Parts: sequence; C-alpha cells; structure tokens
Amino acid sequence: MNDPVLEAVRSWSAEETPFALATVVGVRGSTYRGLAARQLMSADGTSVGTVSGGCLDSDLRRVAARVIETGAAEEVEFDLTADDEAIWGWGVGCNGATDLLVEPAGSASALVEMVGHAGAETFCIVHPVPVTSGRRLVTASADRDDRVTAAALAAIGAGRHRVEIVDGMRYLLEVVGAPPRLVVFGAGHDAAPVVAQGATLGFRTVVVDDRRQFLTSERFPEAHDLIHADPVDLARAIRPDSKTAVVLMSHNYLRDLDALASLLGSDVAYVGALGPGERLQRMLDDLSERGVEPSADDLTKLHGPAGLDIGAEGPTEIAWSVLAEVLSVLRGKGGGPLRSRKGPEAFRP
Repeated sequence: MNDPVLEAVRSWSAEETPFALATVVGVRGSTYRGLAARQLMSADGTSVGTVSGGCLDSDLRRVAARVIETGAAEEVEFDLTADDEAIWGWGVGCNGATDLLVEPAGSASALVEMVGHAGAETFCIVHPVPVTSGRRLVTASADRDDRVTAAALAAIGAGRHRVEIVDGMRYLLEVVGAPPRLVVFGAGHDAAPVVAQGATLGFRTVVVDDRRQFLTSERFPEAHDLIHADPVDLARAIRPDSKTAVVLMSHNYLRDLDALASLLGSDVAYVGALGPGERLQRMLDDLSERGVEPSADDLTKLHGPAGLDIGAEGPTEIAWSVLAEVLSVLRGKGGGPLRSRKGPEAFRP
C-alpha cells in the first residue's frame, strides 16, 4: 500500500516521534476530503496528509495533543454546517460535517503492520468506530463467516469506501487495491499527454501499439507498461477488468475497429473512441456487417466522441477532457457542473 501517511507512521515510529493519526470515518454534506482520508500530526504540529483544506488544523492539533498525552483514541466531529462566527470564526462555508477517528501512535503502528501483511492486491480494512469498540481487521476473502466480513467483501465488490452498521456497531470499510489502469491504444504524439496526465492522477498507465518502434520509454516516460500487440489481440494482451479504462486513439480506422471488436464482451469499465460521432457509428455499422453486435452493456461502456464537452482544443486539453470523463465514469458521477447538483437552488435545472 503506497500511502505516504502510513509510510510516515512507520518512519516516525522508528524515530520515536510522538504523534496521532486522524482518519475520516464519517462525512455529511459538502466536505473537502472523503472517507478514509488521513492526516498524521506530531506533538509540535508537523503534519503529513490532510483531512480538510487546512481549516480544521488548529482544532485538530489540540485533539492530537490530547491523544498523544493520554494514549487514548478519540472520535470527534467538526461540523461546519452552522454559519456561526462565534463558534468557528472562519467563515469557511464548507457546509459539511466531518467525523474523525484520532488514534495514538500504538494503534496507528499496529494498523501499518496489518496492512503490510495484507498480501492481496485488493483488500478491505475494517475500522470499528470508535476504535475501542471492536477489533480492527484486514480481509480480502471469505476467510471468516460473519456479517462484518460479508460487508467488507461487498465493499470490495463495489470498489469504494463505505460506512456500515453491522449488528448495532458502526464500521468504516476502507477498500484498498491496485490503482485503476488507463490503457492508451495508439502510440502517436497526442497519446503522450494522456499518459502523462493519467500517471499524475494515479492511474497505472499502459500504451499498446502494433508498431514496435513507437513503444519507447523516451516517448512515454510515465508509462508503467509498453505492450506490442496487434489490434485484434488488444483484450488478450491487457486482460481488462472493471478498473480498466481504454482510449482508442491510433488514428487509424481499421486498427481502432479491430481493437474495439476485441474489447466487446469484456469486463472493461470504459472505452473511449476519439474522433467524431459519425466515425464511431461507422465502426458499429461495420461490426454489424461482420455479424458482431455489441450488447447493451458494451454500448453503456462505449463513449464517443471520448471526453467531456469543455471545448477542448489541442492534445493537452483533449487529454484533460478525456481523463475527466474517465474519472466520472469510474466514480459513478455525471460529470456535469457541480453547481447543477450542489449549487444554490437558482443554479439548478
């Protein structure tokens, strides 16, 4: 688990630096960070990570100091929904509430030790809230026959953190796994910003092309994998799963057509086709003439023209447009303006 906060727990423990670890275990309304966000804070106020935009740091520092002194974990709520300057004095306007579990060095170090022994590519950390109400565990399979494990496996299946009440007790189910993959089919010059920006966003970036001479680390220094494969073998070469997004951008109609055909019926989460809608419709018509009919599920995953409508021009802007759509699909969001969902009533359709 490549988590800089947990890595800092390990190093601060080795240095015997007094600290407390804060983890977001509940959210309500509009908050800066979501479930399982972490912030490590030492006795002198030095911190790694964040559980807010910085607006909670002064109060968190006081809670952390108390936890460091007593050695007892605390659950605290920071409610910014009230517009009360006498209470907060910040006027931050976040309009949300964040529940934090603040734990001492001992239990934080035990968490790091458990995660280090997890082994599985994807697993769930089950945090009882408060931490003193039960035993924290890490699970990736049905190795226990109980309702908590069942809830953890359901969270893994959904691919996202959640808070569950099981047998009257509250748990944060933190899903940890391999990063999603971004597969770029076509190693042209405009693929470079897609790969670079995808890597910046935390994707495991893969470039696939049947032209071996284009697959070089000099052209794609941020790529995790460079795969030489024929378009018809794309799915076999990458083995797509529900955390895989593929962008077809070879700029060769027949290559993209064969690549698309190979992905039909797979578990891929997203297939984006660059170019106008007429080009994609022609691809679907040609597949139909071959006797290949995409299922309703295939069509749901297919996005063309790829990207969100931001008026993108040039390779860099197009890359941002495509990656924004990929994120919205993988996270189950509509991708529209936030004001239409979270803004004042006057801005909502």
